[in-house]
Amino acid sequence: MRSSRIVTAAALTAATALAVTGCGSGSSGSSSKSIKVVYWQNLDSTNKLQATFLASMVKQFTKANPGTKVTLVPVTASENDYYTKIQLMMRSPATAPDLVYEDTALINSDIAGGYLKPLDAYTAKWSDWSQYAKAAKGAVTGASDGKTYAVPDDTDTRGIWYNKQLLEKAGVSVPWQPKTWADVIATARKVKAKLPGVTPLNLYTGQAGGEASSMQGFEMLLYGTPAGDKSLYDASQKKWVVGSQGFKDALDFVHTVYSQGLGPSKEQALGANFGTAVGTELIPEGKLAIDIDGSWMPNNWSSAAAKPWTEWQSVMGTAAMPTQNGQAPGRTSMSGGWAWSIPAKAGNADLAWKFLSTTLQTKANAAQWNATNANIAVRTDVASDSTYLNSVPTNKFFTELVADTHYRPGLPAYNQVSTAIQKAMESVTTGQASVDKAASTFDNDVKAAVGGDKTVEGGS
Repeated sequence: MRSSRIVTAAALTAATALAVTGCGSGSSGSSSKSIKVVYWQNLDSTNKLQATFLASMVKQFTKANPGTKVTLVPVTASENDYYTKIQLMMRSPATAPDLVYEDTALINSDIAGGYLKPLDAYTAKWSDWSQYAKAAKGAVTGASDGKTYAVPDDTDTRGIWYNKQLLEKAGVSVPWQPKTWADVIATARKVKAKLPGVTPLNLYTGQAGGEASSMQGFEMLLYGTPAGDKSLYDASQKKWVVGSQGFKDALDFVHTVYSQGLGPSKEQALGANFGTAVGTELIPEGKLAIDIDGSWMPNNWSSAAAKPWTEWQSVMGTAAMPTQNGQAPGRTSMSGGWAWSIPAKAGNADLAWKFLSTTLQTKANAAQWNATNANIAVRTDVASDSTYLNSVPTNKFFTELVADTHYRPGLPAYNQVSTAIQKAMESVTTGQASVDKAASTFDNDVKAAVGGDKTVEGGS
């Protein structure tokens, strides 16, 4: 369930507006003991993990608080359209939910839009707030005012999943841990040569993939270039980076994968639901050898999945994404995560906070959710909880990647920059633009979005 913010014309039609009308507590004269909770349901609705978990939380809360009513409102949409729809909802008291599930990368753009309520008055009186990791708190902090606008729900890391059986058939020794980008490409070429009918490497790309393209596909590369944390945004100068060699090198990797037939077909890769196909079809069916993807992938194969795949623990291996040339620290990852926010125009913020703090985000329930959904814990007490640690065999590996992970710039302009990344990737994937041309277009898009004075030329 991961992770541009593309506001499509269709998403802004009257039909969409009508579809979300009535989702707010104030829209139907609901009582002070009623709240509505909005969360994302992917277009592929086979994954019901969050729906099931939330339903159990509602049951727990209403039992402890007789007379209350919590209505769950799943928004079934692509990830990009979900972002658009919840912003539409939050614009009016008539449609604003009381609690909304948000990608942390959206927090600051939604703050800038006036959509979110500061939660400092609540967190100041909540003892559990001290258990949240500093980085997790930073992801929900307003860049302009330093206030807290959400409670982190989970985080994640990204690495490489590989099919041990397929790599061995291609003559690659396992366990496999590439040391450079070149090692990844070389292994993909071996698979292509030895295993016709198997896709060597999946690298998410293009605009339809949304943040999966930006993070799993591109930023896993970009942040592994020598510039590291300064490859996209230079926090010390407070400027976005353009004209960097690292950006071109990352685009060249994308170009190599798709121009040499090392990745999925372009039609597959640019499809809106390709991420679902990767986890539920290509990997379990042995049709994909290497997948640059996230810690949450076992959700596709668990006993609760639509098509459980019990063999995954013996078939699949994990490796860290190497830095470009193997330079220190030798590996890289990206972390995102989701959080719960209370809209500024919520009809019943107090009850929403009570549901959030006394039920959704208790230690026990947070541990249960992180274990159920193969998330990386954001609470320090949960991170050491045996229920969480023993729930998924790969949790330890992906949790260890936190030491070398990177976070997207938590700024409103990131949404536009992310879209520009996806456009650049798509243009080299389809062959419509050279790497140099695509990089130049990206630079121009970023300058237009943030202003030329808010950019700096990158040298690496």
